[in-house]
Amino acid sequence: MSSRTSRGIAYERLPCEDSIDTACEGSLDSDVASQNSIYDEFPDRERIEQSLLRKVDLRMSILVLIYILNYIDRNNAAAARLRGFEDDLHLEGQQFNTILSILYVGYTLMQVPSNMYLNKIGRPSIYLPTCMAIWGLISVLTGTAKGFLGALCTRFFLGFVEAAFFPGALFLLSKWYKRRELGQRTAILTCGIMISNAFGSLLASAILDGMDGIMGIAAWRWLFYIEGFMTICVAICAIFILPDFPATITSSSWLTVEEQALAQLRMEEDVGIDDETECSKGGESGLKQAFSDWKVWWLAFAMAILNVLLSFNAFFPTLSATLGYSSTVSLLLCSPPWLFATRVAFSMSRHSDAKGERFGHIMIPLLVGIAGFMMAMATMKTAVRYLSLFLMAQSYTAFVVYWAWVSNSIPHPTSKRAVALAFINAFSSLGNIAGSYIWPKSWGPSYWNSYAICIGCGAVCMIMSWIFRQHLMRLNKEIEARNIEGGLSKDFTYLL
Repeated sequence: MSSRTSRGIAYERLPCEDSIDTACEGSLDSDVASQNSIYDEFPDRERIEQSLLRKVDLRMSILVLIYILNYIDRNNAAAARLRGFEDDLHLEGQQFNTILSILYVGYTLMQVPSNMYLNKIGRPSIYLPTCMAIWGLISVLTGTAKGFLGALCTRFFLGFVEAAFFPGALFLLSKWYKRRELGQRTAILTCGIMISNAFGSLLASAILDGMDGIMGIAAWRWLFYIEGFMTICVAICAIFILPDFPATITSSSWLTVEEQALAQLRMEEDVGIDDETECSKGGESGLKQAFSDWKVWWLAFAMAILNVLLSFNAFFPTLSATLGYSSTVSLLLCSPPWLFATRVAFSMSRHSDAKGERFGHIMIPLLVGIAGFMMAMATMKTAVRYLSLFLMAQSYTAFVVYWAWVSNSIPHPTSKRAVALAFINAFSSLGNIAGSYIWPKSWGPSYWNSYAICIGCGAVCMIMSWIFRQHLMRLNKEIEARNIEGGLSKDFTYLL
């Protein structure tokens, strides 16, 4: 058995590293011995780990800002609709809905190849900001559209490039944080959706109200120009802030040698497999493993159904406008529900991490959201319908916790996790495409049929989640019976 040096620490080579066709069988004793030798190198582990997490958290925080801009660039068409977007482009019938939905076609096609490529190159600090700068430029070009075809093309390519970010960000988080830490970090990231809905509406209101006619340009065009330019500026900064993977950092000015070593050891301890010595056959194997695991398909269907329920997000300014106020006031009224939803999502996800439980923290927001849909269906009274918007918005908490559950349920190998996260997000985008067509103007202002569809999707999602939880419970019993599953840590259990 040969020895080697990794992360600046010498230890014995595991048997599984000599054959990519073995799944680390028989290597548990050597693995434990190797970990014990590494433990000796960290006499002050708690202090080093706290310093590591603090540094990683600070750098990862820019992902929230990127996600905010990602969703602002994706949803600014809904705000532009209130100030002449449809009229200036001479849109008719379902053409506006098609412009919204076409984004998710490109978004769906690109995600799996993108994450496979990211896993291969191991340089998210370069790849993700580059994609961000490109989608910012495409957003700017949307403001130059003269008709339906021009807007359709820019929206398609916008989705094509934006596809790199969310699954890539989830994959990046899963390479730095342990399972019990991942829920809160995923929540902070996905809260970017709700923050973008809150402050994106305020920004859109300021631009649409103050820029109309300047230099002879319509306000909705300024909306795309300004928000696209903001995205490009942040992308340039992100190149110098985002970290690469723990195993692919060649030289680091922000981590000590001990912190780099501990970053990799933590992941090895969490699931029992070191990313660097993982018994994997590369991207092709990860693709096959992901598509042959029924859990991946089940989660993809559940998330697609959930996205149909959450489709009200793209039409939130329209729903706010049914309260009867001006376009400016309608946009301003969008912010409080999303600020409330952000607070709920952060609290629930933090509690979910603390309890190590996912299912209940998904069910409660969905039930409250369904109550909001029912309230909106029952009356046209302004106060009640506005309250219903708060209850609807907080249902995004289920989306936040669900993504943490997805990451927890596909722990290894990393090549499989990269494909699985991308595929689930890509497939779930089909729900966004379908959701773009369940809010036609002809169903307004009550949108009774739209709310009924959302309620039905919520019920299906809850049933699928319960079945998935029962399956994980059976897997945990099997793991407990034989102590280890396919190289996973002896202490590993799926979070329910």
